[in-house]
Amino acid sequence: MNYRIVNINAGSPTADANVLIIYTGGTIGMITDDSGSLISFNFKNIIEKIPVLKSLNTRITVISFPEPIDSSDVNLNHWVDIGYIIYENYNQYDGFVVLHGTDTMAYSASALSFILEGLSKPVIFTGAQLPIGATRSDARENLITALEIATTRLEGKPVVPEVCIYFNNHLLRGNRAKKAESIHFDAFESENYPPLAEAGVVIDYNLASIIERTDGQKLKFNHKLDSNVAILKLFPGMSRTVVESILNISGLKGVVMETYGSGNATTEKWFLECLEEAISKGIIVLNVSQCTGGRVLQGRYETSRMLPRLGVLSGSDLTTEAAITKMMVLLGTESDPGKVKERLVKPICGEMS
Repeated sequence: MNYRIVNINAGSPTADANVLIIYTGGTIGMITDDSGSLISFNFKNIIEKIPVLKSLNTRITVISFPEPIDSSDVNLNHWVDIGYIIYENYNQYDGFVVLHGTDTMAYSASALSFILEGLSKPVIFTGAQLPIGATRSDARENLITALEIATTRLEGKPVVPEVCIYFNNHLLRGNRAKKAESIHFDAFESENYPPLAEAGVVIDYNLASIIERTDGQKLKFNHKLDSNVAILKLFPGMSRTVVESILNISGLKGVVMETYGSGNATTEKWFLECLEEAISKGIIVLNVSQCTGGRVLQGRYETSRMLPRLGVLSGSDLTTEAAITKMMVLLGTESDPGKVKERLVKPICGEMS
């Protein structure tokens, strides 16, 4: 892929930090032309739009995808491309900011947290609900604060050495976040994990909730992902035909099953038979809750007692976004199905309790 690279003079030659912005697309990188249409923003002119960037005293490089992508079109190859850019430039920058559309940002941030295993530098995803050129745009504040977070250090070490989403004054762990609003500026939530920071007059970091990295940990680039997965969302009145059509997909290796409440599912005999047959064929079934908060506790109620006996794995408090991307990465990385199952139910980078 032929990326476009722009070096921005946003600080003195002796700038305190060096940050790489990766622009994939999305509303944050759009402006309105004379005809009223949205077009891609030229990042060479970013200082004109956001003069305060000069006060950060940071060297900024922008790598843009050749063609900006709507986040609804994001796929596994784009995740690998973002991961590759970070991996190849890892030693040259203090932190990374990924500009991305909001619709699938939680999926991408979750995926990157597993692709970049052993990460010890900030990778901050951000975007905007309004284009950067709009009068009331949230793009400026989101970008400025994301850059500041990406370069903040404490005792010589990055304060936030993990993949995060910064939006509307809140810094969230990327693999704990979900998009919750399509109109308001507070687009993301993290019901099962506290914010890593809140930005007001100062940026107040919740240090107790931030991942601690051990010195000397080597970054691993897990670039092989397996897309032979599916999401099975339960609903009252679901028919056997629907369930079988998903579980009998050719080549299927894993299913994230969205159940009710704390992991409950119908006890219909045909449903349990479908699950048992799928698992006997080697398909991995991971149970996550449809609720935005709480966790799966298989066996707490009668309606989930049979699931672990059939071999259904508990996803604890994983979000669907984290569950499906974790499954993709582990199926692509691990050749032993037993190892995949073992790692699915244990935290890798703070994605589950």
